[in-house]
Amino acid sequence: MCQTQYRFKKDPCSCANNNEVDVEHISIKWEVCFQLRMLIGSATLRCKMLTQTDKIQLDVRDLAIRSVSINGKDCDYRIAPSVYTFFGSKMKIYIPNELQKEGLTLNVTINYSTSPDATALQWMKKDQTVDKKAPYLFSQCQAIHARSIVPCMDTPSVKTTYEAEVTVPAGLTCLMSAISEGSKGDEEKTTFFYKQPVAIPSYLIAIVAGLLEKRDISPRCAVWAEPSVVDKAHWEFSETEDILATAEEIAGEYIWGRYDMVCLPNSFPFGGMENPCLIAHSWSGNLVTNSSWESFWLNEGFTTFIERKICGRLVSESYRQFMSFNGWTNSLIPAVYEQFAPTHQFTKLIQDHTNVDPDVAFSCVPYEKGSALLFYLEQLLGGPEIFEEYLRNYIKTFAHKAIDSNTWKKHLYEYFHDKKEILDGVNWQGWFYAVGMPPNKPVYDETMVKDCENLLQKWLEAGENEVDKMTVDEYKNMQPLQQIEFLSQLRQHETPIEHYKLDAINKLYQLNESENCEILLQWIRLCIKAKWDPIIEKALKFVETQGRMKYARPVYR
Repeated sequence: MCQTQYRFKKDPCSCANNNEVDVEHISIKWEVCFQLRMLIGSATLRCKMLTQTDKIQLDVRDLAIRSVSINGKDCDYRIAPSVYTFFGSKMKIYIPNELQKEGLTLNVTINYSTSPDATALQWMKKDQTVDKKAPYLFSQCQAIHARSIVPCMDTPSVKTTYEAEVTVPAGLTCLMSAISEGSKGDEEKTTFFYKQPVAIPSYLIAIVAGLLEKRDISPRCAVWAEPSVVDKAHWEFSETEDILATAEEIAGEYIWGRYDMVCLPNSFPFGGMENPCLIAHSWSGNLVTNSSWESFWLNEGFTTFIERKICGRLVSESYRQFMSFNGWTNSLIPAVYEQFAPTHQFTKLIQDHTNVDPDVAFSCVPYEKGSALLFYLEQLLGGPEIFEEYLRNYIKTFAHKAIDSNTWKKHLYEYFHDKKEILDGVNWQGWFYAVGMPPNKPVYDETMVKDCENLLQKWLEAGENEVDKMTVDEYKNMQPLQQIEFLSQLRQHETPIEHYKLDAINKLYQLNESENCEILLQWIRLCIKAKWDPIIEKALKFVETQGRMKYARPVYR
């Protein structure tokens, strides 16, 4: 089984001819124009000819192209819109006859500007920021939105280094997903210089511009935020260096140089992932990358698995087990049975994205189903210590590469060559391609789950004269994820919780004052289900200040 040869499948979400041309480096020059909501400038792509061809095919979306040149000479190009608008357009650049040779390096310069509606960019007026003193810009290129800010081979199967010169109004700071090389400017404008020496997929190109201040956490870690909240952010992320060091013990050396974070305004609609998860991406996703979004689980399943290992080291193995159980119960099951349906194609681990927008297919399935597969394999193949050795070998083997699921499976068989019979017993067809829940459930230690259930029962059984006798200790001694699970179980109880109990719970646990968004979300949803009027003001304030769909959507529903 492990010797089977697989044909590499082209990314269906990109028109790139990366089998003929390799984009090795991108040099970006942008001016950030807040009034126009545009990035204006150029991108120079250093392309290596892998074979003789007459074209370079790039992904673009709503870009206003002014000119294209190869090695300094203007050349012809054509832009053809895709039948599916979410794919943008195919930009075909025609290579002069004398340059259509294998092995040549071409410098392709494209002068262009982005659209005010570029899907990768969020432009915020100063009133939408925390301090309300200056406008703000940030990008979100995953999954296929980099094409709306730079002409590129917008597929994770292509990795490239990049450098950037970005000019912003004086007084503002520009940050990018690269190493800073300083800045220069005058009274009107400041230009920032960045260089990313490690090849990355296009979706990791990122920009932030706004009124920002920095606080160092350690020699290699720092946090940026608006001035009024930067000290709070510094306190919130003070353990980052410890988390990063723990991640290195599990996954190997951190090769990116610096680990800087940006706390975005509350209106950010997508992601601020929890810190261990974000750190874990430095190995799974950023270093070893899925070659297409059809195998997204190679990014997110591994990241979730490593994240929980980090938390297990920092807290306890029981906590890792609880996190994994919680992911299966409170994320994967609802995704399969509520967000989709058990027969839906997007509940597969490996999906077919032919003519599919990856954003539409997005869910927790790749995260939780992928992590469950790795947890299941860890138990089959000898336990955490043995599997962590494999994990480090996997990352070392495929560092700086993009792979698909079959390549991963082949390496798994090669590494555990002495356990072929065990691996042959895995229902690979069911794990990879079957819809619905996985064919096997890992065995989880449910000790911490029972603590939540015990507290739940106490509240369910407490009468009106007994709630005042409840103490804060059990709840206070729980990990935050346990507190979230307890509130989630209360919310999922068949009949709404009585108002006198909600009064007592809020008084005892001070939930209305919680600054943990996950806890507050569960509390608000619990109270809305019970039609507890005192939550209305808190719920309205919550959705007004939380732009993330993860938090706002469940409250509205």
